Amino acid sequence: MTTFVLVHGAWHGGWCYKRVARLLRQAGHEVYTPTLTGLGERAHLMNREIDLDTHVKDIVGVMRCEELSDVVLCGHSYGGMVITGVAEQIAAKIRSLVYLDAFVPENGKSLFDYLPAEQSGQMRDDAKQNGEGYKITPVPAAAFAVNDQDAAWVDAMCVKQPLATFEQKLEVSGRQVPKRVYMLATGRQSSPFHQFGARFKDDRGWQFVSFSCGHDVMIDQPEELAAALIAAA
Repeated sequence: MTTFVLVHGAWHGGWCYKRVARLLRQAGHEVYTPTLTGLGERAHLMNREIDLDTHVKDIVGVMRCEELSDVVLCGHSYGGMVITGVAEQIAAKIRSLVYLDAFVPENGKSLFDYLPAEQSGQMRDDAKQNGEGYKITPVPAAAFAVNDQDAAWVDAMCVKQPLATFEQKLEVSGRQVPKRVYMLATGRQSSPFHQFGARFKDDRGWQFVSFSCGHDVMIDQPEELAAALIAAA
C-alpha cells in the first residue's frame, strides 16, 4: 500500500481528484485530497492574508496530523509551488514528488515569474477590478481544454484564487527526495508548462510522463493518471 497526498491547483479544490482518488483506493492505497485555505469547500475562509506560505502550511499540517510518511506527494499546476515548499520543510517524509502539469519553482521565483508579463498583469488588474484587490477570477475550463462533458461542472466548482499566492517568491534550498516525476499534459498548444516538460524530459534525475489531454488531467484522464501515480511510487 502507498500513501498519496494529492494537492490541487489554483481555483480548484480537493473535489477535482475524486475520480483518481476512488481508483487509487480501489487499488488498495491510502489517499488524501486536502483543499487549500480559501478554496473549494474552504472558500468561506478566503481573506487578504492567504499566501503561498499559508498553503504550504496546510499540507505540512495534514501530513503531520495524519502522521504520514513515505508519501507520494503530487501537485497539480499551482500545486507544484505548494509541494516544493512542503518538501523544503519535511523532505524526509516524502518518497516521491510528482509535478502534474505543474510549476517547478527555482529559488526566489514566484508563479508570476513563469507567466508572460501581459498575463500576470491581466490577473493583477482583474483582482483590482473584480476581486477587492486580492482575488483572481477563475480561468474558464475551456482555456484549460477540459473535456466538453465536464467543462460546465469545473466552471461551477472553481472559485477565486488569492492573488498573493501567485506573487509570493519561494525560497528553495534544493533539498532532495528519493524520486521526482514530471507529468506533462500535451493537449494545449499555449501552456506555461511546456517549459518544464522541455527541461525535465531528458533529465536523468527525473522520470517523465506525458498525457494527451488538457490541463486538468485528473478530470480528463483519471484512469491513466491513477496508473501513472502508482508507477511513480
